Amino acid sequence: MKRPRAAYHAALVLLTACLFASPEQAEPPAAPKKDIAKLTREQASAFARLALKGLQKEYPNKPGEVLDSEKDIQSPRAMHPAFYGCFDWHSSVHGHWMLVRLLRVFPDLPEKKRILAVLAEHLTAKNLRAEADYFARPSSRSFERPYGWAWLLKLAEELYLWDTPEARVWVKDMKPLTDLIVARYLAFFPKQTYPIRSGVHSSTAFGLAFALDYARTMKHEKLRDLIEEQSRAYFAKDVEIPARWEPDGADFFSPSLMEADLMRRVLPVADYRRWLTRFLPGLAKGEPKTLLEPAKVSDRTDPQIVHLDGLNLSRAWCMRGIAGALPKDDPRRKILTESATRHTEATLRHVASGDYAGEHWLASFAVYLLTTPGEGE
Repeated sequence: MKRPRAAYHAALVLLTACLFASPEQAEPPAAPKKDIAKLTREQASAFARLALKGLQKEYPNKPGEVLDSEKDIQSPRAMHPAFYGCFDWHSSVHGHWMLVRLLRVFPDLPEKKRILAVLAEHLTAKNLRAEADYFARPSSRSFERPYGWAWLLKLAEELYLWDTPEARVWVKDMKPLTDLIVARYLAFFPKQTYPIRSGVHSSTAFGLAFALDYARTMKHEKLRDLIEEQSRAYFAKDVEIPARWEPDGADFFSPSLMEADLMRRVLPVADYRRWLTRFLPGLAKGEPKTLLEPAKVSDRTDPQIVHLDGLNLSRAWCMRGIAGALPKDDPRRKILTESATRHTEATLRHVASGDYAGEHWLASFAVYLLTTPGEGE
């Protein structure tokens, strides 16, 4: 796997100590002027321990179910035997994704035995069939659409790429659920006339971006063609998006950057660069500043305000992807790269804040950022 560019690793020296610091401790000193070649095993271990702490933690829990009758009132674990922890279904799914990604990058991680045990306990054929049966309920047609759908496909993709004896079994056992989610994409998006340009779970651009990655990895031509067609229909004519209005107070995605990160996957290189000029015309001049400066997080115990930590991380991964699609002499590339570094530094030290509001999910965003190279890297 390619490693992220060195410019983003300077912030990582803060992480290991900060993950275990109490919220009352003073902010750590600024990172030394030193590049780090890769995410260290110690830092990966800290992320893994955060996920392991949450994946088997059933409560507190925020269910998103539609109840058809009293029979549907069950515990999270009874309803979702594979993905019951981490506060909500989608966070559990991307917590599992993160553990798989970490073992792919660091096969000798000290937490490997614990990670494999949790994956083996959760990703059984019986549990995954129960998850598929839940999605098959008529009342579950919109459950986790599209955010949880996208992360489920990202988990399936990660297991496929891992290619170990255990992963091959889990890919097979996940197939009923994975196939059902793919069918949901194929059935729903041709009917969704207008995209949802939000900074939260309903984001159409995010849901399509991760699903497109899956479709290309798995060579699922029907899903790939649908996503590329819908992406162009939704976004190809967009001009001058009002990115200066961002962020909203509970965003964990940037609507504008997430769309731009999707379209660099879809459009030919030359077309994309022209599209980006029309879409964010002030970018070469460092505008809008509200998009390029990290969001301020005033209360990490508030489950909505702490979304802004996730925004900083997802903005950074989008900026890196967009920058990688631009020529090295394009001034926008430098602007985006430097902004991504600021966003990473602003939040990385807060992945473990001491409060479950952020700790149950932020590590997945950090790991995706730090282990996913930009397009040109």
